[in-house]
Amino acid sequence: MLIWDAHAGFELRSVKDLETLSVWKAAGVNFLSVNVGYDVIPWDRTVRALSLARHWLAVTDGYQLVGSMAEMERAIALGDMAVAFDIEGMNALDGSVDMVRFYYHLGVRQMVFAYNINNLAGGGCHDEDVGLTDFGREVVAEMNAIGMVIDCSHCGYRTTMEAMECSDDPVVFSHSNARALRDHGRNIRDDQALRCAAGGGVVGVNGIALFVGDNDITTATITDHVDYYLDLIGGDHVGIGLDYFHPVDDAPAFTETVSDNGHYWPATEYPDGEVRCALPTQIQEIAEEMLRRNHNEKVINGVLGGNFQRIASQVWK
Repeated sequence: MLIWDAHAGFELRSVKDLETLSVWKAAGVNFLSVNVGYDVIPWDRTVRALSLARHWLAVTDGYQLVGSMAEMERAIALGDMAVAFDIEGMNALDGSVDMVRFYYHLGVRQMVFAYNINNLAGGGCHDEDVGLTDFGREVVAEMNAIGMVIDCSHCGYRTTMEAMECSDDPVVFSHSNARALRDHGRNIRDDQALRCAAGGGVVGVNGIALFVGDNDITTATITDHVDYYLDLIGGDHVGIGLDYFHPVDDAPAFTETVSDNGHYWPATEYPDGEVRCALPTQIQEIAEEMLRRNHNEKVINGVLGGNFQRIASQVWK
C-alpha cells in the first residue's frame, strides 16, 4: 500500500530537521513532500534550505529526491523514501514569476499562494479576502506550464476559488480539514472541497489538533474528517497531508516563532500559541480505522496515497 504524505510541517533550519525524516520512513511513508519555506521567512532562507536539503538527500542512504513519477517509482522499488519539496506562500518568489521555474529545477513540486495572511499573489485565510491578484494569475499560468502542483491550503476563500477557476491542471488542498466538523479559519468550506473535486483535485486531511477538533489528535477523529470528505467529494479526491513536525532539541519552539510573527497566527484562532500534531504512524492507523468502518481496499489505497500520486502523474513534467 503506497503511503503519500502531501506535506511535512517542520521549518527547515538545520541538518537535525532533515534527520527527523527517519520518523516518516520508520512509519512506512513512501513519499513525503518536505516544506522548504513559507511566507514567514525571507525568500533567501528558502534557497538556503533547498541547498541544505538537496545536499543531505544526495549523501544520505535511504532517501531520494525525486522530480518525476519514474524517479519516484525507482526510489520506492529500492526501499528508499521518495522526497520532493513544497513552499507555503509566494513571498518566496520575491515578486518574480521567473522564480517558479527556478524552484522547480531545485525540486519544488507544490506551492501555496499565501500562508495565512495576504501577499503579492493572493489572500490568506486569516486576512482580508482579497482574492487572486494579477501576479497570482501569472504564477498559476507558469505553474501549469512547468508542471508544479497548485496548493490552496492556508489561502483565503476567494483566492482558492479563483485559483481553481483559472488553473488548467487539478488543484489540491494538501493539508486542509473540513470546516463543517471543526469551525476554524484554517479549515475549508464544503464548496471549496466540491470545487476542488470537480476539477479533478484532492483534499488532504491533516493531523493538527486545532484543526481536527478541540485539541484532538486521535485517529478516530482524524478519520471522521476523511469520512466526511469521502461522503462529500468521493473516494478519488481525498488524501493525507499530515503536517507533522518532529521536535528538534535545539530548535526554537513554535511559540517563539508565533511571538515574533504573531500576525500570521491571530490569538483568536491560536489562543495558546502551541500546536500538536498526530504522528506519521497514525496514517496506517487511519487505514485500519477505515477498514473497521467498512471502506473497501480501493478507497483506502486512494486515500493513503493513490489519489495524490494520480495528481503528480497528471501535473509533474
